[in-house]
Parts: sequence; structure tokens; C-alpha cells
Amino acid sequence: MDALHKFLFDGLPVRGMLVRLTQSWQQVLARRGPSQGGNGPFPAPVRALLGEMAAASVLMQANIKFNGSLILQMHGDGPMKLAVAEAQPDLRFRVTAQVTGEVPQDAALEAMLNVHGRGRCAITLDPKDRLPGQQPYQGIVPLHGDQREPLQQLSQVLEHYMLQSEQLDTRLVLAADDHTAAGLLIQRLPVEGEANLQGRPGGRNEDEIGLNEGFNRISHLTATLTREELLGLDVDTVLRRLFWEEKLLRFEPQFPRFACTCSRQRVGGMLRGLGRAEVDDIVAERGQVEVGCEFCGQQYHFDAVDVGELFTPTADHPPGSSVVN
Repeated sequence: MDALHKFLFDGLPVRGMLVRLTQSWQQVLARRGPSQGGNGPFPAPVRALLGEMAAASVLMQANIKFNGSLILQMHGDGPMKLAVAEAQPDLRFRVTAQVTGEVPQDAALEAMLNVHGRGRCAITLDPKDRLPGQQPYQGIVPLHGDQREPLQQLSQVLEHYMLQSEQLDTRLVLAADDHTAAGLLIQRLPVEGEANLQGRPGGRNEDEIGLNEGFNRISHLTATLTREELLGLDVDTVLRRLFWEEKLLRFEPQFPRFACTCSRQRVGGMLRGLGRAEVDDIVAERGQVEVGCEFCGQQYHFDAVDVGELFTPTADHPPGSSVVN
């Protein structure tokens, strides 16, 4: 079952969450098949990266409890130009990618997105109810570390981002194949008065060291989790295998699911935005307008009759109006 499990380490300022996406992830991959009107499957390394992004976006959305969309984007200068994962507050998610070149079967992050060092990772928080003039928050980090060394794993990029944006130490393990996408996030919680400890004369003291050693121990245990274990073992087994000496306080699971926000109405609004003349030209040339959703593969068709209805003024859509989402 697709589920996200949250937990705390009793007596330690450390929290964690583990997500497994199976049915929903297989739905995403199936939508790319020709039988569903999709454009064909992504190359294996792209599928793996998108699975990791799906798991990561769900973990990050659940971690910050943000009332709006969390959008994780990877922009690149390699054969993959763009990869996107989006998660909603109720943990609905969707992913897609734009691949313009050949991706080697063993390609890592650098070979797909950061060939010339210009790859970027952007995390956007788009509020559900924006105030007038309010812009989404966006943080951007390069696909290399502080010493300019290329980062080969998405987990490293996101750990770097969260340390910069939230100033919280984070350990992230991600993995995906054609059956499952999964992730484990461990994060040190802020402690009241911690900033005062750091400012005391004489350097680090016992209290400050104590705040870190618990997280460091949990982080080292987390790092022993293999890709095969994360993908193949159930949640209870993973947590018992890693943290059998720790007392965990576990919460009721949440249930992520694949869902796309596209619709025929939204596509119609986009076509109205293009204007009647341009849409009529497409129908005259091709017999119909065909629009495919990049996220779910759904195909929308509008023939001459549909277009006529689309541009007929109604109470909902007066002349010159358009709906673009």
C-alpha cells in the first residue's frame, strides 16, 4: 500500500518519515505507454530519477505542512532538460520530464542534467490562496557541492538545499525502480536556546555536543540502509532493521496518491487563450486540435464542432474571456 509514515525518536530532537509509492508509481509509468496515449516510456535512468523526485516531493511536502503546491524542478544542460515533481498538501503528486537527447543506461545525475556544470535544482512553494501581488517562494541550488564537486545523487542535492534553506541537518535516502519509489528522511529538530549555546565563549560545550550526537548517531544508522532494502522491505522491517535500539513514537500513516490536475475544461481555457483564428487554422490543417498532458498522458481532442462550442459565448465564458490554469 502507498503510505507515508512519520515518527519521532523518543528523548532526541530528531524526527523521521518514510514513504513508499507502489501502486501510484506504477500508475505514473503506465500512463507513458502507447496504450494510454502517452509518448512512450522514459529511459530507465530517467524513470529512476523521477521516482526519487516523486518520493522526495511527498516527503518534503509532508515535512513542511505547506498549504499549497510544492514543486521540485531539475533544470539541466544534458539530454534531460527538465524534470518536475509536484506534491499537494493532501499528498497527491505527479511527475514529468523533458528528454531531448539519448540518455545512457547507466547515466547518473551529472550525465543527465549537469554535463557542463549548469544544472540547477529549484524548489517552489506556491500558496493555495495567494494574496494580491504575492509571489511563490523559490529556492535554487546548483548540482554541485560547496567545493564545486558534482553531486551524483538527488538526495545529496536536497540535503544541501535543506541545510541552506532551513538550517537543519538532514539525511535523505531515495531509491526507485519500475515497481516502487521510496524515501527515508531524517532531520534534526531545532531546540529552544540552541543559538545561545553556539555563542558561548570557549567553543563547543557539552550541551551543544549533546544536541548533535543524537542526530549523528541516527544519521550514521540511516546511511547503512541500502537501495535494495529501501525498495524491497516493508516499513516495519526497515525501521526495526535500522533503529532497533531506539524507541520510536509513530503516528498514523498518510496515504499519497497519483493525481493530475489536468481536465478538458482547463485545456479548453488554454485554447480560448490562443484565440479563435489560431485554433481554426490548426483544425483546418489537421482536422482537429490534439493536446496531451505531459504529466499523465491524457489526450484531449477538439474537432471543428468542439471548437465552435468552445468559442460560443456563454454565461460562464463571455466574449474574449479565457481560462488558463
